[in-house]
Amino acid sequence: MAYKIAVVGGKDIVTAFQLIGFDVYPSYTAEETRRTIDKLAKENYGIIYLTEELADLIPDTIRRYDGLPTPAITLIPTNRGTEGIGRNRINDNVEKAIGSNILQGGD
Repeated sequence: MAYKIAVVGGKDIVTAFQLIGFDVYPSYTAEETRRTIDKLAKENYGIIYLTEELADLIPDTIRRYDGLPTPAITLIPTNRGTEGIGRNRINDNVEKAIGSNILQGGD
């Protein structure tokens, strides 16, 4: 089964991804983003790239999909830079999987 890839975020962000062949879904509010993510999850999307800005609005929805094999929701920064949410999620998942966070460097 071939999974599809989608990008959800502001129109200024998702347009660039459309040029490389990803399905794009402009979204601006928490409710609109939540509905879009739920719809894509039912439509055979294996990966959903979501801007950190929107992910910050729907943490419960993100957590709900964290426990499922698909879709994998991957957070991406916006043109205003990263908020660190995506990196923090990766660190948390590594720590959960192996018992310690091997990705964080010492000070």
